[in-house]
Amino acid sequence: MRFEVNGESVDAEPAAGQCLRTLLREHGHTEVKKGCDAGDCGACSVLLDGEPVHSCIIPAVRMEGRSVTTAAGLAPGDELHPVQEAIAENFGFQCGFCTPGMSVTASTVCEHDLDDLDRKMKGNLCRCTGYRPIREAIRSSVLGPVRETGPAPTGAVGTSLVPPAARRIVQGLEPYTFDEPVVGALVLRVLSSPHAHARIRSIDTTAARAIAGVVAIYTHEDVPDVRYSTGRHEHRTDDPDDTRMLDSVVRHVGQRVAAVVAETAAAADAACRAIRVDYEVLPAVFDPEAARTPGAPLLHPDRTPQDRVDHADRNTVLSLQENHGGDVEEALAASEVTVTGTWQTGRVTHAQLETHGSVGWIDDDGRLVIRSSTQVPFLVRDEIARIFGRDPAEVRVFAARVGGGFGGKQEIFTEDLVALAVLATGRPVSYEFSRTDEFQRAALRHPMRVSVTLGATRDGVLTAMKLDLLSDTGAYGNHSRGVLFHACADAMTVYRSPVRGIHAEVVYTNNVPSGAFRGYGLGQVILGVESAMDELALALDMDPFELRRRNVIRPGDDLHEPDLRWGSYGLDQCLDLAETALRRGNGVGAPEGWAVGEGMAVAMIATMAPFGHVSHTTATLRRDGTYALRAGTSEFGNGTTVVLRQIAASVFGVDVDRLDLRTADTDLVSHDTGAFASAGVTVAGKALYAACLALEQRMLHIARELVPDAEPELTADGVRAGDRLLSFAEIVAAASDATEDGLTTTGAELGEVRSLAFNVHAVRVAVDPSTGTVRILQSIQSADAGTVLNPAQCRGQVEGGAAQGIGSALYEEVLIDEDGRVENPVFRTYRVPQFADIVDTEVYFAETRDDLGPFGAKSMSESPYNPVAPAIGNAITRALGVRPYQQPFTRARVWRLTHG
Repeated sequence: MRFEVNGESVDAEPAAGQCLRTLLREHGHTEVKKGCDAGDCGACSVLLDGEPVHSCIIPAVRMEGRSVTTAAGLAPGDELHPVQEAIAENFGFQCGFCTPGMSVTASTVCEHDLDDLDRKMKGNLCRCTGYRPIREAIRSSVLGPVRETGPAPTGAVGTSLVPPAARRIVQGLEPYTFDEPVVGALVLRVLSSPHAHARIRSIDTTAARAIAGVVAIYTHEDVPDVRYSTGRHEHRTDDPDDTRMLDSVVRHVGQRVAAVVAETAAAADAACRAIRVDYEVLPAVFDPEAARTPGAPLLHPDRTPQDRVDHADRNTVLSLQENHGGDVEEALAASEVTVTGTWQTGRVTHAQLETHGSVGWIDDDGRLVIRSSTQVPFLVRDEIARIFGRDPAEVRVFAARVGGGFGGKQEIFTEDLVALAVLATGRPVSYEFSRTDEFQRAALRHPMRVSVTLGATRDGVLTAMKLDLLSDTGAYGNHSRGVLFHACADAMTVYRSPVRGIHAEVVYTNNVPSGAFRGYGLGQVILGVESAMDELALALDMDPFELRRRNVIRPGDDLHEPDLRWGSYGLDQCLDLAETALRRGNGVGAPEGWAVGEGMAVAMIATMAPFGHVSHTTATLRRDGTYALRAGTSEFGNGTTVVLRQIAASVFGVDVDRLDLRTADTDLVSHDTGAFASAGVTVAGKALYAACLALEQRMLHIARELVPDAEPELTADGVRAGDRLLSFAEIVAAASDATEDGLTTTGAELGEVRSLAFNVHAVRVAVDPSTGTVRILQSIQSADAGTVLNPAQCRGQVEGGAAQGIGSALYEEVLIDEDGRVENPVFRTYRVPQFADIVDTEVYFAETRDDLGPFGAKSMSESPYNPVAPAIGNAITRALGVRPYQQPFTRARVWRLTHG
């Protein structure tokens, strides 16, 4: 078969049933990505004879004589198509995994399509951006720029420097985990459990091993007898050790039963189908309330408090009971006004466009090497070494660009099996999740039942807060304890109630495991707290902004946690900014007959994880005047790669093209906890800032030794000392500690002291009482991000968090049936918001400067998500006069509010 790709002729012989996507990648076109393989996400979009299609559902055998154009072929040579230029310049990407396919579809938009852009682009999903910058990029590429552009930013902090990888990303040429093939890599596939709870009596792999191309099959009898947690933290004892790589007992539908390694994916899949397993089906429990009731089936009866499981005899991983300031029941009884309610949040999948996956091999030094789509390469390395009894120096883990994470890649979901297979076979092995695997085998957002009772004076001053929380961790306890602690702490600390009581538990069930998700539990609890605050405002007939002003914490208040500090405070500004924008409106009206309501909510988050979040970095001056920067943190759309460059550019006074930054590799620096808990700026950025400052001082010190009578000054061209300009080569040559690489200094940040960031979200919604449809008319978020290092990028983080919050508020829910099976394990039936679902969010930044962050910056990756759902719920309440208590507030649930 012969066809054309990007103007070049291709001869191919497609396999039976092969799709165009995989055929293109086999011929080196890795710009065509895999997000779903079901025609739902658009990451694989190409032009077929000039028309945009999803290549994952186009049969490869139909390509004879046809023409294919990928993102890399939209323009000749190294040039970019106008829409690619616009997407790059408008920050129309974050992780960038969707961007090549997005560019392909957008390249076909004409002026007459602009009024129907939502329909034109509905087949391309973006999980990161919130779509606003993509919309603007498409319009500007068709109509021309809407405003004059000034000179390109030099890279100093405070400017909207476009990420250096932008041109490669829009063409699909920036490599992700599986974009640099490893020659001869075997394919790993997993047989999963059809039962929610069962003991494996026997596994017959005879027929599977006989299939041509099968190299190895592993069961629970072939793996190390080591228990661990898939969740990774700086302190590995934060989670219970309750997971075994392959177990003789399965505890949820979709759990691994056996792993097959074969020469081809087809052979591995066939072998999985040929394995015969004899199960003893065990009683299962899916309701978290029932799970902690005496007599319920026990999931991990052998776990003890030493394993970080408080009460295995009632499936309780952690039981937390605290009282602050007195007896909460007495305080509530003495309050002039009380309100109470119970809210339920659903399961949400991260829906990052790049699925989990890793590829491993043995390098020339005999080390195990794993390239993984991970947020935490160092923590993965250390746990892999522990599981297999190896020295960490014998293991290298690194990440290419990561196609989205949102906390979901703070786990070990593929690396352990890849390590097992590589070490056993001695050959490279690749394991990539399908989209269905993401729903059935990766972690989801913790569903929670949140009961809140508030007491107050008639003037609206809080007198007592009571929180009762039940969290469902699913079959395993990864992130169960940390999410519970975090959810309770920050959600209640934001208010100055003199008496507070907390009773919270997280329990095992036979559901799909929960894990780390953007906001780390705060979104669930803030839904309850902020909804109850709105109920209090209604009971008092008080403006909800005013009620918050009377009760939020202020500088000098007790923060109740020893490592929290007042680095800066901007919550008062955030309240003013959001209220002003809401009162001003945006001119968007509601359809006739629809009810309109306004809502708002407050959120606070600590600027890093507690108990230490470590980052080591290095900065090296080379003889040619360029700088090599090394950091361990990962880039997955959080923007660290551009912000780290801006920090260094500001210290050294150079353009970013003089900076060579490498990240996310355990060979680069001594340690980095990872890219989670919004630590990219506040920890890794601070560590690199320290390394750069140390290098600057080292250069100046050397200059003083060379020119004793002059006060030196670092410039872009060298170090000026009096009337001499010392070249960088001279500085390096004079350094006694320089190496062939140049002059190197290190920077470290232990992250033991945390500041606070604040966000306020406000919305105006219209609700159709006859259908339950909710339409957002105006979306506003004000944010206290300290010094905003890259305004366009930080705005994108806020918009993306708000969009994800809108998705989980109105549309997204992983549904589990009565047997524990995920009912909607594909994007076709799980509603990731499309272009039409997300309105542009107005973003306003408070003017603050944080004492603890680099250049006064705070984190802003997680926090924008947290106040969105309660603000929407409060607006629905004020539109209909009745409150929704179950999130997401789907059309059916909202309809039932008024129709019973």
